[in-house]
Amino acid sequence: MTSNDAGLSVPDWPLSQGQLMPPMVGGVLYEHGHRMVAATVGLLTIVLNIWLWKAQSYPWVRGLGLIALAAVIVQGVLGGVTVLFFLPTPISVLHASLAPLFLCLVVTLSVVTSSSWVHLSRFLMEGWREALKGTERELRLAVVTTLALYLQHVLGAALRHSGTVNGTKGAVLVTSALVVHLGGAVAVTGLIIVVSRVFIKRIHDPTIIRLVYLELSLLLAQLFLGWGAYLARIDPANQVQPTVAKVWITTSHLTIGVLLLATSLVVTLKMTGKAVGKAASKNRKSPLEPALAGQIL
Repeated sequence: MTSNDAGLSVPDWPLSQGQLMPPMVGGVLYEHGHRMVAATVGLLTIVLNIWLWKAQSYPWVRGLGLIALAAVIVQGVLGGVTVLFFLPTPISVLHASLAPLFLCLVVTLSVVTSSSWVHLSRFLMEGWREALKGTERELRLAVVTTLALYLQHVLGAALRHSGTVNGTKGAVLVTSALVVHLGGAVAVTGLIIVVSRVFIKRIHDPTIIRLVYLELSLLLAQLFLGWGAYLARIDPANQVQPTVAKVWITTSHLTIGVLLLATSLVVTLKMTGKAVGKAASKNRKSPLEPALAGQIL
């Protein structure tokens, strides 16, 4: 939607041009289509919470579900405010930054509700400080990488939504935002390379190693698409309408970035599962407990 500069194609909210279903032509297709998908995600999040309250016995997991529901509601409101106030940059950046947080919540829920986390979830709540206080360097690296990737997403959102003039997204390229985002890209690239080398040498879990190689592949694609996104963004003021190729490049750059964040989060959760499993095997006398150390998602 943003790549097509369709944010104000529907200037009202919560209705669209005063209707529940306006004619899906031009920019309306992207703007109202975006709202329809958002509403569907909201409904699915409600269904998810109903399922969690019926099937999940751990209060902290149900709490994550409620946080996800609150996040998707706030996200919808921010989207509406963005339109009503003609795309103010701070609200647009906040709207773009909350979306990956919601995705991270859903990814986390999908992991902690898996069968291999049944016992780990219990122990995590009983003694999570003890389980994680002696975390290995690999887990700390995974956490730092995930946080760095999210920060880079925020910097990208600032670049993507800055320079708006009279409702036209990114009509002016803000050099400072570009420089900071490029600096973040260099830092994140170096961090992922270092983390990958450490994990490949020291981690023997094939699932985690596959995810590390996936991260490297996504990083390579992201750097390539980032160059294309820069070329598409460098002179937007002279473009009557973004070309299809430029729209696909910028949208793909954003999508791969979010997938990279999600992959890093799964690696972090897997390393957390290892730490909790090891702590559980040391602190429980049951002969079944040592098996927890190997239950990694």
